[in-house]
Amino acid sequence: MTDPTPEPDQAEQDLRSVDEQIARVLQAAVRPRPVRVAISEAQGLLCAEEVVAEHALPGFDQAAVDGYAVRSVDVRADGEEPVQLPVVGEIPAGSRQPRRLQPGQAVRVATGAPLPTLADAVVPTAFTDGHPAKVTIHRSVPSAAYVRRTGEDVQIGDVAVRQGDTIGAAQVGLLAAVGRSKVLVYPRPRVSIVSVGDELVDIDRTPTTGQVYDVNSYALAAAARDAGAEVSRVGIVPSDPKRLREVVEGRLLMSEVVVVAGGAGGTAGDEVQAALSDLGEIDMTRVGMHPGSAQGFGRLGPDSVPTFLIPANPMSALVVFEVLIRPLIRAARGTRNPHRRTVSARLLSPVSSTKGRRGYLRGQLLRDESTGEYLVQPLGTSGAHLLASLAEANCLVNVDEDLTEVPAGEQVKVTFLAQRG
Repeated sequence: MTDPTPEPDQAEQDLRSVDEQIARVLQAAVRPRPVRVAISEAQGLLCAEEVVAEHALPGFDQAAVDGYAVRSVDVRADGEEPVQLPVVGEIPAGSRQPRRLQPGQAVRVATGAPLPTLADAVVPTAFTDGHPAKVTIHRSVPSAAYVRRTGEDVQIGDVAVRQGDTIGAAQVGLLAAVGRSKVLVYPRPRVSIVSVGDELVDIDRTPTTGQVYDVNSYALAAAARDAGAEVSRVGIVPSDPKRLREVVEGRLLMSEVVVVAGGAGGTAGDEVQAALSDLGEIDMTRVGMHPGSAQGFGRLGPDSVPTFLIPANPMSALVVFEVLIRPLIRAARGTRNPHRRTVSARLLSPVSSTKGRRGYLRGQLLRDESTGEYLVQPLGTSGAHLLASLAEANCLVNVDEDLTEVPAGEQVKVTFLAQRG
């Protein structure tokens, strides 16, 4: 199955704009219900609650360095003359024994150790002779020096992690620091990837004449994971209408998004649409983009699950995923801006595009170290089937619908793809 290119007169008729199709798709985004998970399982997810600190951080005045706890007034001397103080004890990190410092005394402390009462500063060991019984201090310190005060990081009642924040390593650490073992998060949207086609074989088999490897279920599953989804790669489903309907109906019950590759374009696309028609309405249309113009989108099943029918051509399928499906997944995750970053770049080679359609052409984005200007080298612009060129690309060059030729040196809009290595 291929993504057939319509005749020029057909191509200019009844094309829906890319922006309109994106808007239709994003309207269908539904964020999964929040779940409470262990903080060790929350990394990469969006926080679904305001986490309010019930404990101060740190919870007590503590030494920020190894040294000597002192009263700052006891280590001040005219002309910075050395000061000697008796060392009346030692407090290791984790000590629970309260100590009281008398005027004119010092207590040896380890990093993280609680300060004794009356101490308001720590003299680092490097400022002293390190003597365990009677320490000579060569430099004075002001009050609060080398001390982490109670609540200096987080006060009781402060919001430690905000709703909508992505939970990374720092947020996990902060949750642990304020004593939270679990947190409410928005789970990753579940995405099912189905490949349709009697000509397809899995990669652990050897294709015979007329057969090809199933590329789409693997490539699209990887793209969905990159977008932040929990992915179920269903794999190959025969074009038998009854079997196809059964598989898709089952996936609708356990997915927030369903993608059927090989479900758009030509007779095969019509058959897929017919097989799924009683599950809900599918809008089969041509979108003003290339590659990937022929596509279908609908909300199927009792839960109105967003479902995509996209071309069988792997290059076209991946571009449709980038332009339409990835933003839906990101929106379902609650990402504030579901779209990839775009910049303006100067073309290093001319490109051509199809009249009336927004082109998404593979490219390598570079940056001039001397000027900071973005430069882009188009790759494999001569065919929608060139999957190898997409593997080399780190961006998509966007060519406006009203342009058919863009000369070298012109500025174009470029969409970042995932960075490699």
